[in-house]
Amino acid sequence: DETGTEALRRYYASYARLADDLGAGLVLDTVTWRASADWGEKLGYDAAALANVNRRAVALLRELHRDDPPIVVSGCVGPRGDGYAADATMTAAAAERYHEPQIAVLAEEGVDAISALTLTYASEAIGIVRVARRHGVPAVISFTVETDGRLPSGEELGEAVEQVDREAGGGPAYFMVNCAHPTHFADVLEPPWLERIAGVRANASKRSHAELDASDELDAGDPDELGERYRELAELLPRLAVVGGCCGTDERHVAAVARAVTR
Repeated sequence: DETGTEALRRYYASYARLADDLGAGLVLDTVTWRASADWGEKLGYDAAALANVNRRAVALLRELHRDDPPIVVSGCVGPRGDGYAADATMTAAAAERYHEPQIAVLAEEGVDAISALTLTYASEAIGIVRVARRHGVPAVISFTVETDGRLPSGEELGEAVEQVDREAGGGPAYFMVNCAHPTHFADVLEPPWLERIAGVRANASKRSHAELDASDELDAGDPDELGERYRELAELLPRLAVVGGCCGTDERHVAAVARAVTR
């Protein structure tokens, strides 16, 4: 509705102002992480209603689009299952079939990229990359990890990255890690696949996914400490270019992170 849409405008605009203050480009994701069939059905959305939501989400970001400094409009895709667990997995072919309708609409609306966030296993990522490539849109794959640096499926982060690159027709434009604190995965960042990770959207909280699921309050952590953790990540990740925040973060965290990696 219009009240919610206006709240989103204010939310996006706050980060556009931050990017202006920093002299930085900006990647904005559509609010479509759950705008796919299984999740839409829970709210009574049929295929036509879901397509309309995805179109409107792109149109909202087009209001802010510019070239200098650039604002990249990214069509956001989420996992079919739970973003914290890999309890129901698909083959890559099944993932293609599931994600095709949403990615097709986002591509038709002219997004600059498809960003798949909080993925929990490799084969779903492979399917998403294949679909995005068919529709002529670059894909970005972002895995989440547990406190041991492994995907919720148990796969090692590096192995998942290499499998997607190997089986998805050249792989995505780049990989990211999101919805985990830097302390959860810094220790597993090892060559030779590090150059494929160009983005991080970490949680403010150091809690595990299970702890966050059970929590009834927001854990905002410490913005300055998070910035320092990102500075350490920048020394490990030679291509780190896209930084932001996930659970518990707001403009304070993203500002601290951006300043830490650019100073």
